[in-house]
Amino acid sequence: MSNIGQPLAEVFGHLTTDHTEKADRYRSHRLCPFNNKVPNCTKDKARDPLGVCSINHENHPVITCPVRFREDWIITDDAASFFFQDNSTWSSLTEVRLNDAQGKSAGNIDVVLVAYDRQGKIYDFGALEVQAVYISGNVREPFEYFMKDPKGRAEMDWSKEPNYPRPDYLSSSRKRLAPQLLFKGGILHSWQKKMAVALNKSFFATLPNLKKVSKSKADIAWFIYDLELVKEKGEEMGRYSLKKVGEVFTEFEPALLSITTASPGKVEDFIKLLQERLDDQIETPPVNKTIEKPF
Repeated sequence: MSNIGQPLAEVFGHLTTDHTEKADRYRSHRLCPFNNKVPNCTKDKARDPLGVCSINHENHPVITCPVRFREDWIITDDAASFFFQDNSTWSSLTEVRLNDAQGKSAGNIDVVLVAYDRQGKIYDFGALEVQAVYISGNVREPFEYFMKDPKGRAEMDWSKEPNYPRPDYLSSSRKRLAPQLLFKGGILHSWQKKMAVALNKSFFATLPNLKKVSKSKADIAWFIYDLELVKEKGEEMGRYSLKKVGEVFTEFEPALLSITTASPGKVEDFIKLLQERLDDQIETPPVNKTIEKPF
């Protein structure tokens, strides 16, 4: 995208600058081209979906909807290559509830891949978690503004508006990724089952350094994807296509420790902050209010 003031990269699966008949149809009918559970987009609200698949950040698209990763189901092909032998017969199940020992939900697994024999009996499985990026700021406002006039506002400049939407990588790892590994990953690891994580290239770049191991020794496979602009023959605008751009294999416990352990700053800086707060309190002591008790 040439206009960095336009925060929306893809809306209902198409570039904001794409005004082909197909793109207009997807926008008008609020459709999802990325294998959602129903034909329509259901993000945020089923009746009033937030049809933003990815946003622009530093002039590059960042995936903000987990369903966006389902394009052509390449994520399941990649996960299956980690979970099972090459000649395995497998299928995938989405949104599978995972319970702990007390029967309480540890959350839903995004995709469970199951390998089965000729009689259809499952003999192995693995869990695939999809990690889209949280957004700081407000993305619904520019989305609704764009949808009122897609042609006229295809390259709108939203940069001067309050709460301009940006990827929030820190919250994505602390509030989403870390709990997934801790709770769901902990159960799977106790069962000696493998886990795969699909995430955006820019998100993975913000994670702490993970100790790599060989594929054969790994408990977790990190599959790294990016959106690349492609143009088919005869296409004028082109579209973004999901591409795997890297893979990293790790053991469970070292990866969990790396992601859940904060990088400490200097204790002297914290003491300095405490001293400043204390000094301010001494200079402007709190006002003591007398409260009269009723008889």
